[in-house]
Amino acid sequence: MHRIGARASLDDVSEALTTIDGLAGWWTEDTHGDPGIDGVIKFRFAGAGGEGFDMKVLESKAGELVRWEVVDGPDEWIGTHVGFELSQVDDWAIVVFKHEGWKEPVEFMHHCSTKWASFLLSLKKYVETGKGDPSPNDVEISNWP
Repeated sequence: MHRIGARASLDDVSEALTTIDGLAGWWTEDTHGDPGIDGVIKFRFAGAGGEGFDMKVLESKAGELVRWEVVDGPDEWIGTHVGFELSQVDDWAIVVFKHEGWKEPVEFMHHCSTKWASFLLSLKKYVETGKGDPSPNDVEISNWP
């Protein structure tokens, strides 16, 4: 779980979380699919040899909430849920992030938590400046087998 604030509108944050161009602007440039409810978005990462995750869109309420279910990817991720809860506090768009449903706290979970934190900072940068640090330009924290 993570929390960030960005000096941006909830509309800008929602667009970054619910459109293919927005997601490609902060998470991974290799993003495609259907970002609508029940659609599947495919995220691929150069640092992982083109491997990645397929996320089914469960909920998408502009300015409030985005929730996905992992339907393909590493075994540890299958069936987990990724969520972004949004709120406005003064000039800040607040994002409360959760990646829930891990079967057990394996080392890969800790690696992913750190990567999520770096990508959430990329999201912040993207909505504040128009340019994030998506894969393959993200912070390299370690190799992962």
